[in-house]
Amino acid sequence: MKLTLAEPKYLKDSISIISDLVNEARFLVKKDAIELTAMDPANVAMVIFKLLSSSFVEYKIDKETEIVINLTSLKQVLKRAKPSDMISLELEDSKLKVQLKGVTTRTFFLPIIELEEKDQKVPDLTFPVSIKMNTSLLVDSIEDADIVAESVMFIAEKSKFTIAAEGDLSKARIEISEDEETKILTEGESPVKSKYSIEYLKKMIQGAKIAPEASIQFSKDYPLKLEFKALNKVQLAFILAPRVEND
Repeated sequence: MKLTLAEPKYLKDSISIISDLVNEARFLVKKDAIELTAMDPANVAMVIFKLLSSSFVEYKIDKETEIVINLTSLKQVLKRAKPSDMISLELEDSKLKVQLKGVTTRTFFLPIIELEEKDQKVPDLTFPVSIKMNTSLLVDSIEDADIVAESVMFIAEKSKFTIAAEGDLSKARIEISEDEETKILTEGESPVKSKYSIEYLKKMIQGAKIAPEASIQFSKDYPLKLEFKALNKVQLAFILAPRVEND
């Protein structure tokens, strides 16, 4: 196995984001992509990651390979990569060999670990609400809501998406109307409302680093799916459990 990336950004940023939610993870190196599906330790959020072979300048694998690695260790190595460096990944002596090649050639060996946890299956979810919007707008809205509360209400209506937060004394309400950059599709009765943790959302919206557009899907008191895609490069999606509170 030898995989070489000319743009460190997609791997570097994705691993940095995923490692905020998951400590150790199983990568499947397939013929067309590196894939990862993992739950956070609290079983509140799932991460689905795919780095396509088309984003590599060299992608050689003899067979489908499984690599389990500590993501904090991998993140620390990838942080050392400069934007112009080539990153190559190989397996050598039961270790992951990570080479950063630029003005100098730096080589790191990370241990392959065992993970008792079984493969995670992506749940089959259906959503009556689907929103596509600019990632910077989503980031700003979540950061606005974070000022007043620990959870946020997503409210979808025809042609309008509202992000609302309510603390003990303060409230915030961000209304986003449909336009050329924001597309809102709703089926059935509206409005559709669901509440989610801002702590988790703040980690997930870091996906803005890899794609200019975000896809948001949810339903009433139902998991949220938040997805970021860079065409022919990388897909990073999250599924977040709702916060259902008894009144």
